Amino acid sequence: MSKDGKLHTVVGQTRVRVRYAETDQMGVVYHANYLVWFEVGRVELMRQRGLNYKRMEIEEGCGMAVVEAKARYRAPARYDEELIVETMVRSVRGPMVRFGYRILRADDGLLLCEGETVHVVVGRDMKRRPMPKKYAELLGAAAYPAQER
Repeated sequence: MSKDGKLHTVVGQTRVRVRYAETDQMGVVYHANYLVWFEVGRVELMRQRGLNYKRMEIEEGCGMAVVEAKARYRAPARYDEELIVETMVRSVRGPMVRFGYRILRADDGLLLCEGETVHVVVGRDMKRRPMPKKYAELLGAAAYPAQER
């Protein structure tokens, strides 16, 4: 918490540019592409926190399966616009992780979409398993940063 008592959640940011193939006949981004950008943001946030998702799969033998996804569309994104994907860890509880997302238009900061995904850690057999300790610690630290002194 900061001196004013507010919790500061770690927010990762990454930028994407809307490609023509991501738009529909009206020139508006097709809704499913936001879920792809959520993934881009999530992987980048993990990388920024010192976590390597590919290494987690190979060395630890586990992945993070999406069990729930939500998106709320506020305004359309269009071809060639640069977007900012903000990603945050909302909670870590056992093998479950909840991520939050905001997609903003880079030019003016307009909120285009916000959403959330819930993941469960699974082994190669796709059965629930405990999250590796170092991942739990780093993701937990992103959700609940240490108090400022």
